[in-house]
Amino acid sequence: MFTKTLPQNLSQNLSQNSHHYDLFAAVETLKSELNAVILAHYYQEPDIQDIADFIGDSLALSQKAATTNADVIVFAGVHFMAETAKILNPDKLVLLPDLNAGCSLADSCPPQEFAAFKAAHPNHLVVSYINCSAEIKAMSDIICTSSNAVKIVNQIPEDQGIIFAPDRNLGRYVMEQTGRDLVLWQGSCIVHETFSEKKIVQLKIEHPEAEIVAHPECEASILRHANYIGSTTALLKYCQQSQRDYFIVATEPGIIHQMEKEAPEKEFIPAPPVNNCACNECPHMRLNTLEKLYLAMKSCQPEIVIPEEIRLAALVPIQRMLELS
Repeated sequence: MFTKTLPQNLSQNLSQNSHHYDLFAAVETLKSELNAVILAHYYQEPDIQDIADFIGDSLALSQKAATTNADVIVFAGVHFMAETAKILNPDKLVLLPDLNAGCSLADSCPPQEFAAFKAAHPNHLVVSYINCSAEIKAMSDIICTSSNAVKIVNQIPEDQGIIFAPDRNLGRYVMEQTGRDLVLWQGSCIVHETFSEKKIVQLKIEHPEAEIVAHPECEASILRHANYIGSTTALLKYCQQSQRDYFIVATEPGIIHQMEKEAPEKEFIPAPPVNNCACNECPHMRLNTLEKLYLAMKSCQPEIVIPEEIRLAALVPIQRMLELS
């Protein structure tokens, strides 16, 4: 695996605004030449969201990847998302602008350790959150996303034991919503574990009219203050439809770009992290840039490659999710 880096002078030139229009145009040209589609997650930088053909959360992007008739899928997201697109489209070229765009949550569930965990709980169905590697998907019975996890668990017979992996916070939230007892793998997302309850409460005191909206990957201490809990798409829709004008947003702040586009008259405040840092921004998501996206399309790499045996095993639980959604 390798990642192509830009010469420093080119990088500096390209990142100046005057060149952005040229870059947008160059990407559009390559898109028609390659018959490519650009899929972007809400946590990507605004430039990438603006040039994408489709922006969505993990579920919507999976559904889009499953139905696209493009020859090339350029996935502006993180590694597991591009892997999902490849699992669904073995004959298409799937590109990820930066191969190092991983995921702390996926990394928190190493395949060998999970295999032992699964063996220790025989007769349990494995429901895995889509934020996991292809190897973990291959060991799973059903994949879910934050937008359909509750719905999927509710469709499983009540006497059936369930392992839920890899996110303990989403798992805990699903347990509360379904009344089911799940065996949780203790993984988590660095971004969603960084929000400060103390600072959020302070913000709420300063903005009593604001509603707190939160992603279920947040810790329970944050979720209990939320007026609304949902996937990124659900948060976006809720803020659009709400009568309120102020929102404190407890998820990766990349989503705020779309929130401001959809409801320009409203104000969105990113939930603050514990430290005075930008740790509420996903360092992996932010590795992708417009420049890298252009270079990936120009050179048709880095390409996502998955061994066929793992791909076929991972395909089954993803298809089950798409059917149950």
